[in-house]
Amino acid sequence: MKIMDFLSQNAIVIDLKATDKKSVIVELVDVLENTKKVKKTEEIINVVLEREKLGSTGIGQGVAIPHGKTDVLQEQMGVLGISRKGVEFNSLDGEIVNIIFLLVGPVEVAGQHLKALSRISRLFKDKFLRQAIRDAATTEDVVKIIQEEDAY
Repeated sequence: MKIMDFLSQNAIVIDLKATDKKSVIVELVDVLENTKKVKKTEEIINVVLEREKLGSTGIGQGVAIPHGKTDVLQEQMGVLGISRKGVEFNSLDGEIVNIIFLLVGPVEVAGQHLKALSRISRLFKDKFLRQAIRDAATTEDVVKIIQEEDAY
């Protein structure tokens, strides 16, 4: 499984406007709605926020992976957002996050969802990759960075 299997270039936001956790999640879900693949955005937002109540998905080192499963989706989808200012996400290491990867999918593909989460977290363990994504000027640059790393 490759990241670009569930992330499209039009689902990458280089400069998030939101400055808090809930607003970032709403902004990222709105990106899904704009791709015309998602209609029931409130349901998706609620699922992701409910998951956040179980524990922050801010995994540390400036990265958060908010996620959830819902029956309003037919396929696994991701949105990658980069915040230049940083967002307080109650991360495990107490640091603000700059890279937020929203992952949502249908309830019935729990195994695929876990594989995708694992792939995303492995990708962002590399500090050079994190910095390259933070510094990316265009969505094309982000796609190229991810594809190069995803080749291994």
